Amino acid sequence: MKVLVIGASTNPERYSNMAVKKLNENGHEVYALGIKEGKVDNTEIHTGKPVLKDIHTITMYISPEIQKEYYDYILNVVKPERIIFNPGTENYELSGLAKNAGIKYEQACTLVLLSMNSL
Repeated sequence: MKVLVIGASTNPERYSNMAVKKLNENGHEVYALGIKEGKVDNTEIHTGKPVLKDIHTITMYISPEIQKEYYDYILNVVKPERIIFNPGTENYELSGLAKNAGIKYEQACTLVLLSMNSL
């Protein structure tokens, strides 16, 4: 499954960093976006809003306030099948927009979902 991590960080103490590693360990194809370029193991962290195809799931690691600048990108460019709002990223406005666009969403922890083989 192709997964886009929005808010990826090179800091190994950040949950987004842990998620990129665990997603890779579990055989997912991971694309990472962050505010700074870098790497998490062999996964490049990209900046900006590149056109991506066939992304199944976006997992969010940025605050609802910062998410606003990504609404159009998420809903009209990436068009994922699902968005995961990790703890602290819950966004009722974006959830509603996603629902109206036919995109599933859930408030969950990617790391927990992975540990339960439920991603």
